[in-house]
Amino acid sequence: MLRVKHYSPRTEEAYVDWITRFIRFHDKRHPAEMDAPEIEAFLTHLAVKEKVAASTQNQALAAILFLYREVFLWTSMAVSNPSAPPLLSVCPPSSPKTRCSAFSRK
Repeated sequence: MLRVKHYSPRTEEAYVDWITRFIRFHDKRHPAEMDAPEIEAFLTHLAVKEKVAASTQNQALAAILFLYREVFLWTSMAVSNPSAPPLLSVCPPSSPKTRCSAFSRK
């Protein structure tokens, strides 16, 4: 998907690494089983435990959002970002209403 959208090879490598780290952080759970709280937990872990810079945290968020928006075709996620307003949430068309309820929380 990254190559189709003409992302650079280095961006592709970085995104794959961040997505892999995200999945491993949550004990290899499938990303479709995770909601916004898991994403926020991962980003908090990066900031607090790994002490990464804000730009690094933003890159990790961009990679994870790419996964959900472009691969799973979810249009947005309710993940808070200190430098941006909260995103509106829209359930993926194939998800049951109860499955994506966490994405609609603010």
